Formats: sequence, C-alpha cells, structure tokens
Amino acid sequence: QVQLVESGGGVVQAGGSLRLSCAAFGNINGITAVGWYRRAPGREREWVAIQASGGATNYADSVKGRFSISRDYAGNMVYLQMNSLKPDDTGVYYCNYNARTRAFSTQRVDYWGQGTQVTVSS
Repeated sequence: QVQLVESGGGVVQAGGSLRLSCAAFGNINGITAVGWYRRAPGREREWVAIQASGGATNYADSVKGRFSISRDYAGNMVYLQMNSLKPDDTGVYYCNYNARTRAFSTQRVDYWGQGTQVTVSS
C-alpha cells in the first residue's frame, strides 16, 4: 500500500523558515499532481501548493512569493519550502499525491500523509 510521511514541521517565530518533506512509500502510478494542503485551527483543509506532473506550479494567494513546492523524482520526495512565515500559516500540513487509477483512466485517487504540525508564533 501507498504511504506518505511528512516531516519538518515545528515551532518557529514569524519571519522564519521551514522546509517540509514528504516521503512516498510504495508504488504510485500515473501521478498527475503532487501538493501540499493545510488545516488551520478552526478552518477546513485548504490547498497551499500544487505541482502538476508536467512541472507547472500553483499557489494559494496567501503563500505566493513565500512558499515553493518542489519534487525529487528519484528520491520519491516532495518538499515545501516555507519562508517569511506568518502566524496565519499555523496549521497541520498534509502531503498529497493525485494519481490515475490506471493508464488512460479518467478516474483518479488521492493519497494523503498523516500531517505535520507547523506553528508560527508572533
């Protein structure tokens, strides 16, 4: 089975930086996109950064210019570099893989990690 494991979270002061890592275990075929989502206290989970299989990236307005998603294909890793952190960035961050269920299929499946806590103090 596929398992995603996030790491790198912690407690930092505003203006600091963190790099989150997501390690993928198991075989994931037909990846269409990878991404990072977060759930802030009292809010629903929201997408933060997405990278399509072709390399195109997109970011939530709240993190543009501060966060950067990258992928290490050989190492089966996805990263989220987080700079100039703000207290509003506090939350549990989740790694996501979106993949086709099979070749040429229109159906897709999402894989999720357990999350890593990021706390930004003011």
